[in-house]
Amino acid sequence: MKLRLVSIGNSRGLRIPKAILEQSRLESEVELEIEAGRLVITPVKRVPRKGWDEVFKKMRSEGEDRLLISDRLDLDSKDWEW
Repeated sequence: MKLRLVSIGNSRGLRIPKAILEQSRLESEVELEIEAGRLVITPVKRVPRKGWDEVFKKMRSEGEDRLLISDRLDLDSKDWEW
């Protein structure tokens, strides 16, 4: 399939047909690489919770990791019904 490059400001882009987008599972974010003189576009697979450990370490170092709700449970309280 031949496609024509279109001008987008100082750059150029491709209009990828819907059928090709569906077959390749490309969504809003892609990885772009050059391999052996070819342009390779692959879908980015999102990893749940990626980077959370770095964020939590930063929160700890800045003292922003305090609990918002007490984690102590008073089982001797008279308000409990068993």
